[in-house]
Amino acid sequence: MTSIAANLQAVRERIATACRAAGRREDSVSLLAVSKTWPAANLRQAAVAGQAAFGENYVQEAVDKIAALRGLGLEWHFIGPLQSNKTRPVAENFDWVHSVDRLKIAERLAAQRPATLPPLELCLQVNVSGEASKSGCAPADAPALAAAILRLGGVRLRGLMAIPEPSPDVALQRRRFATLRATLERINAESGAGLDTLSMGMSDDLEAAIMEGATIVRVGTAIFGQREYQTP
Repeated sequence: MTSIAANLQAVRERIATACRAAGRREDSVSLLAVSKTWPAANLRQAAVAGQAAFGENYVQEAVDKIAALRGLGLEWHFIGPLQSNKTRPVAENFDWVHSVDRLKIAERLAAQRPATLPPLELCLQVNVSGEASKSGCAPADAPALAAAILRLGGVRLRGLMAIPEPSPDVALQRRRFATLRATLERINAESGAGLDTLSMGMSDDLEAAIMEGATIVRVGTAIFGQREYQTP
């Protein structure tokens, strides 16, 4: 067993344990392997070990890996900040975008999604910790933004995403994730949209996220190891 395969198994066991502690079904939480900065060969190892969904932050790097691994039937999620001039390759190549934080981005993705592809699945990024440096709309603004996106064609709003500030305080972690869950519940109550996705929780806080209702956890370091960052 490769180290990546062993790491994947360990993360899946963490997810299963957290689901049991939360009284949830183990299959109610999906694992998104955050593969930004890692070469296609590492992703291929993860795919051989049964991982099908990968999260990327850098558009051109991701498009190259999607091309290199096209025959594996993988699912691609864009999870990084998205600039207006990068929406077309994302609309054309990805299955999900987790980082929509303003209507202009959603409109461009909708207009640029090829008609031959299924609707692009979207999550709104919500800034649940109020950090000035963090992307995402304010929780109070999310319902209006969701309502506008629900009217677009070519995309399908699925839920919300958050990246709270890092903290070892589990109670604080849970409060941040609870804010995202409450925001999704408010949107569903006001719009009847039936949003079903909470993309929250990473290597250091996935247990707290699962306790608060996460349906997708985004894990990179615990699978692939520490990254050596390069300028994209």
